[in-house]
Amino acid sequence: MSAITLEKPAAAGSLRAVWPAILGLSVVFLVEMLDNSVLNVALPTIARELHASATDLQWITSGYSLLFGGLMMAFGAIADRFGTRRMMLLGLVLFALANLAVLVVHTPGQLIAVRAVIGITAAMTAPGTMALCFRLFDAENLLMRATSLITTVGLVGLALGPTVGGLVLQVLPWQTLLVMNVPIAVLAILCIRGGIPADDPAQRNTSPLDLPGALLGTVTIVLALWTATLAVEEGWSNATPWLAGLGALTAAIVFVVHERRTAHPLFDFALIKRPAVSASLAYEAAMGLGMAVIAFSVSLQLQLVWGWTPAQAALGNLPQVIVMLAIGPFVEKIVTRLGTQRAARIGAAAVITGLLVYALLGRYDYAWIAVALALTAAGMRVVATIAGVTVMRGLPEDQTSTGAALSDTSQEVAASIGMAVTGTIVAAALTGSLADLTSGTASAHAFENAVTTATLVLTAVCAALVTWAARRARA
Repeated sequence: MSAITLEKPAAAGSLRAVWPAILGLSVVFLVEMLDNSVLNVALPTIARELHASATDLQWITSGYSLLFGGLMMAFGAIADRFGTRRMMLLGLVLFALANLAVLVVHTPGQLIAVRAVIGITAAMTAPGTMALCFRLFDAENLLMRATSLITTVGLVGLALGPTVGGLVLQVLPWQTLLVMNVPIAVLAILCIRGGIPADDPAQRNTSPLDLPGALLGTVTIVLALWTATLAVEEGWSNATPWLAGLGALTAAIVFVVHERRTAHPLFDFALIKRPAVSASLAYEAAMGLGMAVIAFSVSLQLQLVWGWTPAQAALGNLPQVIVMLAIGPFVEKIVTRLGTQRAARIGAAAVITGLLVYALLGRYDYAWIAVALALTAAGMRVVATIAGVTVMRGLPEDQTSTGAALSDTSQEVAASIGMAVTGTIVAAALTGSLADLTSGTASAHAFENAVTTATLVLTAVCAALVTWAARRARA
């Protein structure tokens, strides 16, 4: 495949004019969305073939997630100085090699190491997806359209990933699930190299890289994500989540103090004070919190309380996926008709309404769950697109990669906190394990009550964040 060069991609008048670039960025986002969901299907097979323990399996998945989420801010800052396109291409090459390394894995420890490297290389590429998209267009409507399209490709992958992974495992070894990332990465490299112009040195951040700040920021985020994971898996009765949380808080305090004192901070906190940026980050955090309880609870309720099979539960989640995909082409029209602020408020209201429907009525009939899934999906799709574009528009050109990383990180941390809150409330309500739930029993009713409580708590926090964001946006 030969490289495709474009005359003036930065001033493109349509998505079709820069289709190689859009294709490359879409498949990068696709791989990010697919990675853990595809491999989760293979965990039982991995356990048998590598004689992996439950702890090994936990680190095979969470090791990737912690490093991916924790390093995005640092790599975003590096990309703003090193070159966003250059960082993306380097990350994709290393990502392909890391996935190929699975062919020499023979022990759980080796697989954990490979997954850790994959997480690091994925963090190198993640901030560039939106930053490079913004390099292609000047028109706001085209940015909305491109962002929506890239997100749609990722959502399709997220929806089909487990099914594709299961089909692949029927005929091929589990290593194939990682090796198949290699040709995808190669496709992305060719498209981005040929479809996106080289980095302009004049648009790079010329200030020295704040290495202590990058290290402190990474430690803070990793420990925060790990605290949330431990809270769900071990509970707060164990000392480990408390120690991890204390470490995260300490690192965060030291990070803030350092950033305010250093001459060249990793990220200028003054930028967050801009109304458009702070409001958008609050919207994104609210969406992360709200969607976490849906992601945690619905499948468990359908399978453990109502006795649905995994296949039926997967079909039960389809309203969310279908609505997300269906509304994508209309986001730009919604924003044009209603205006950015009003569309964001209405989208956030749809999410909150969906959460309330699930909290109060979801336990009685699947129809209410379907309504809740549809409402939250529609609202989140609108808000996420608006907030992502607004954050990027509100930052200087030499900090677009850092801004994209900040946006992604806020959602990751908020979603982890939402999962931790839900898991903690559910665990506190049950006397046994989730596997012991049976329809109609006291434990099933306790689970449903706990889910209602968790959903209402997170809905209240979500509503507070949305209210603050709406008021902040008006400023």
